[in-house]
Amino acid sequence: MHPSQEEAYSTALAALGRLDLSPDPDFDRRLAAHFPALFTELSAVYADHPRFLDELAATICLARRSYDARAAELKALDAAREADPAWFQSNRMLGGVAYVDRYAGTLQGLAAELPYFEELGLTYLHLMPLFRAPAENSDGGYAVSSYREVDPRLGTMAELEELAGRLRRRGISLTLDFVFNHTSNEHEWARRALAGEKDYENFYWIFPDRTLPDAYERTTREIFPDDHPGSFVQLPDGRWIWATFYHFQWDLNYSNPAVFRAMGGEMLFLANRGVEILRMDAVAFIWKRLGTTCESLPEAHRLLRAFNALCRIAAPAMIFKSEAIVHPDEVVTYVDPAECPISYNPLMMALGWEALATRDARLLAQAVERRETLPPGCAWVNYVRSHDDIGWTFADEDAAELGINGFDHRRFLNEFYVGRFPGSFAQGEPFQENPRTGDCRIAGTTASLAGLGRDEEAGIDRILLLHSLALALPGIPLLYLGDEVGQRNDPTWRQRPGEAGDSRWTHRPFRPAALYAARHDPATAAGRLFLALQRLIGLRKSIAGFSGGAVRGFWTGNRHVLGFLRPEAGGILVFANFGDEESLISTHRFDALPEDALDLVAGQMVSLREDLRLPPRGFVWLALGIA
Repeated sequence: MHPSQEEAYSTALAALGRLDLSPDPDFDRRLAAHFPALFTELSAVYADHPRFLDELAATICLARRSYDARAAELKALDAAREADPAWFQSNRMLGGVAYVDRYAGTLQGLAAELPYFEELGLTYLHLMPLFRAPAENSDGGYAVSSYREVDPRLGTMAELEELAGRLRRRGISLTLDFVFNHTSNEHEWARRALAGEKDYENFYWIFPDRTLPDAYERTTREIFPDDHPGSFVQLPDGRWIWATFYHFQWDLNYSNPAVFRAMGGEMLFLANRGVEILRMDAVAFIWKRLGTTCESLPEAHRLLRAFNALCRIAAPAMIFKSEAIVHPDEVVTYVDPAECPISYNPLMMALGWEALATRDARLLAQAVERRETLPPGCAWVNYVRSHDDIGWTFADEDAAELGINGFDHRRFLNEFYVGRFPGSFAQGEPFQENPRTGDCRIAGTTASLAGLGRDEEAGIDRILLLHSLALALPGIPLLYLGDEVGQRNDPTWRQRPGEAGDSRWTHRPFRPAALYAARHDPATAAGRLFLALQRLIGLRKSIAGFSGGAVRGFWTGNRHVLGFLRPEAGGILVFANFGDEESLISTHRFDALPEDALDLVAGQMVSLREDLRLPPRGFVWLALGIA
């Protein structure tokens, strides 16, 4: 018989009572408010498991111990974020992302960059994986060997906690990756599983022979075929273990509720170190079921909502950011206040590059019209590029409406961005290329992909154009640090062991000190980019119309020009010309609008009773209703 919520709650309260702790009104209030959601999600997954109630009670005890250990400053932040749940939808938000070692060497070195982060206007800083990981190839740190130890080459957990506090006191939220689908094969749990400890063997998907692995692989896809075929790798003792990604990344077995409880403990440990945003890595893969693709199953969503409820109880200042590079309809299913309130916007990222290559904004305009709106209380994270490769994630059915064959179009984009297509401006690298099919993904810094090294003027235009969209669209704009000064590909990545087989390291260069030193010099490309972006960032932060999540498509009648309206605070009309020639928007498109608008970037009034002309690769932000 399945346990009832009342039975589960009583069991949890009894377990809390055995901790012999004084009542805490805030914890008790949050527990009462969020236990129903935690129970609903976990019981739907684990109700038939014989240890469900015991593990649930242990999870609540873990939450209380974590809450009691939480610093007073973080508890104050909890209260502030509960009072202002839409804090991350402010027009003042700006994210930055960097690798600690590449950008500053160590955590202490990164702390020295705080004045620059304030100069740029950051309000959250995403530090790429920094936990202890295998020494050589660690998938860029995504093969985690300990969630409680910083890579000793970068510093210590105490230094990370100190950095988080210094950031927080400057209004910058620390963001880290939570790699919760898998661990490295060097994690303590993995070592104990290999040693034959039954409890830890059950933390992973381990099979004695190929019978079940073969059955699963009939419907799962290969993610990194260059590393290993299928979804499983063989252990030294002859058994087979699930490894969706690289052979040294072993998938956790969430059908065991002890895994949820254990990972909940790691999550709350990070929350108490001052982490405010967790990037939930590989969210689509955490649940497996025979006969399916083992991606984006209902239980994956339930587990995310359960982790979220656990945070609301013990560390409500922390929120989740989803990472799901899948079909656009699938991406949006993870974006929910009860699941992941913020999410990467991979479609808009990919289509920005698609529009640059084609000089055609129609797919981008279609996406703004159809796929940009999120549930209330949620926000996109809009980025030009990330640490990862670029995959062409548009929906084939959307492309077909515009007469575009999705397969052929992806091949064209791949050829274009690795510089093989005649007339291409891009200087990218293929990632995971399949010569037989022409399939690959794209690696490269923004500057290199935008052709800064081939044509400086046009390259600067393209870089600013893409960033203008990330800043103007609803959500949180995110900069890969170094892009704001035009950092180009690192040509030395092939010379370093552990990187030579992964072309993504070309767009993870070391901090370009010389470019940063030139950032205030308008005679340099670095200075032109930085000063222009700094001005756009300042404009966004000063204009209330850029807060919130509302957006409406605005059809320009010109295939080269994207248009959309931010309707808050009187309205801001945004146009972006992806063409290499001047583009015109006919005045009759503005018949329903006021006669005049303020060009926010140029700082002058323009008449909407005349045709609007956009320079090649140019953009405008027009404030409507200005007297």
